[in-house]
Amino acid sequence: MFSDPQFWVAVAFVIFIIAIFNPVKKILNSSLDSKIKEIKNSIEEAENLKDETQITLSNIKKRQNEVELEIKEINEKAKEMIQILVSSSKIKFNKLSEKKEILAQAKIEQLGREANLSIQKYISQTSIESAITLLEKNINQDEKQNLINNSVKELRLILKN
Repeated sequence: MFSDPQFWVAVAFVIFIIAIFNPVKKILNSSLDSKIKEIKNSIEEAENLKDETQITLSNIKKRQNEVELEIKEINEKAKEMIQILVSSSKIKFNKLSEKKEILAQAKIEQLGREANLSIQKYISQTSIESAITLLEKNINQDEKQNLINNSVKELRLILKN
């Protein structure tokens, strides 16, 4: 067995393997350890990114909820303002309508008064002209002078009082 060359080749092979095993083991371990550290770092970085993403997502959702609430508040305020503007516009319109109606009534009354005055004036002028015409046809010169004298006397009495 000690004289057999295959035995010594096997022993040399085992010694060679044992001699190479430690450095190869160290190289493999350090290589595997560095890979493990890289993977761990990648996993930690991914977890950190995941955590940051979740925080960002929750912040975004929170902000989205806040924005939705703000939008609802703005809509409610806008609806209230619209109702206030509509009601104030109706009030202003009603007041303006009342004022215009009052002005129209006043104009109608004024036109009625003016029409009555012009009718009275026309009737008075026509009556006077008719009376003058009748008096001129039916009264002689003495009666005319009598009427003028009586009218002057009445006028003096009126002016004295």
